Amino acid sequence: MAHFIDRRLNSKGKSTVNRQRFLRRYKQQIKKAVSDSVTKRSVTDINSGEKISIPARNITEPMFHHGSGGKRERVHPGNDQFSSGDRIERPPGSGGGGAGQGQASNSGEGQDSFEFDISKDEYLDVLFDDLALPNLQRNTLDKLVEYKTFRAGVTTDGVPANIHIVRSLRQSLARRTAMSGSKRRRVKALEQELAQLQDTPGSCADKISAIKAEITELKRKIAVVPFIDTFDLRYNAFVKRPIPTSRAVMFCLMDVSGSMDQATKDMAKRFYILLYLFLTRTYKSLDVVFIRHHTQAKEVDEHEFFYSQETGGTIVSSALKLMHEIQQERYPANEWNIYAAQASDGDNWADDSPQCKQLMEKHILPVCRYYTYIEITNRAHQTLWREYEALAATAPHFALQHIRSIEDIYPVFRELFRKQQAA
Repeated sequence: MAHFIDRRLNSKGKSTVNRQRFLRRYKQQIKKAVSDSVTKRSVTDINSGEKISIPARNITEPMFHHGSGGKRERVHPGNDQFSSGDRIERPPGSGGGGAGQGQASNSGEGQDSFEFDISKDEYLDVLFDDLALPNLQRNTLDKLVEYKTFRAGVTTDGVPANIHIVRSLRQSLARRTAMSGSKRRRVKALEQELAQLQDTPGSCADKISAIKAEITELKRKIAVVPFIDTFDLRYNAFVKRPIPTSRAVMFCLMDVSGSMDQATKDMAKRFYILLYLFLTRTYKSLDVVFIRHHTQAKEVDEHEFFYSQETGGTIVSSALKLMHEIQQERYPANEWNIYAAQASDGDNWADDSPQCKQLMEKHILPVCRYYTYIEITNRAHQTLWREYEALAATAPHFALQHIRSIEDIYPVFRELFRKQQAA
């Protein structure tokens, strides 16, 4: 029998195994709570998790306890209604109470839900379960994070091409000094002694011969010390550090003319939040560009994008032209992965819709990884939708969807980014 021991580090007072089991058990309730929480977030707010609330009735746990067991006889005093073998009916509830557990509250409050916090990663995993970015090139996925080589000192292992010559020679000198320094000093002392003996008349020839022999032996030992050894070799060390080479930019385009009320903008905001959160799971570096338009287009911040009021007509091509200018100036297609999402209620000058299609075909779609258009309206489709519908038939990385109410946003998003089945 094999035993598996989970040694993952847990947070203080928490169990990772129990937490994952809890998330799996109540996945449907958590998923619904997460989808309802999207509207409370800013478009670029992904640094925190979410506080999830699910009904307490859905989290009751089965309980096991020891029963009394066996056949038991019990005498209840004051029984004048029942005999042995009679079935006793359940007593009726008092006070009109329900069948739920717990006591009613006299203050109008009760325990109706269970709240707990999920982390950012858990939040995104639940929100984007079974979704994927469509039409991504394989080499883009492989190079989302590239590595650049940096110098990191020296090391004792390496290839000959990376030998650090100065450090190797310095190590060799230190080794040779340590191994032969005392011998060289002894040779120098013996040579001085030999010179004195040779200059002194009547010196002992045997002593001179012994000194010469010792000097010869010492020099031999010094000579056999190699000039450089494998122990001396030092190599330049290099480390690879990740650098974000595959960056992405998300263009948010929205019609803010008089026909776009605040409720419609709020629905568009929810869609943009979902798209932003989804892209951050694939790209480490993501810029967001907000472009609002009526008859003229303008790049703005998030607050003005969603809440500034405008009046007048609609010319969608102005936003497409501005997007193309910003992309050419700041986001080259060979350095950035470009995504765009356009929200509108479908209104546009009839003469402008064909021009929008031309701009998309010539300038926008050739540089975009994926372009989505959502039309938020309960009315019949107009010229812009028909032009875009014809464009979607020929461009696989262009998609359009129709949203009628808030409940349609998340299903539409999942439809746009569902995983493609392998052929």
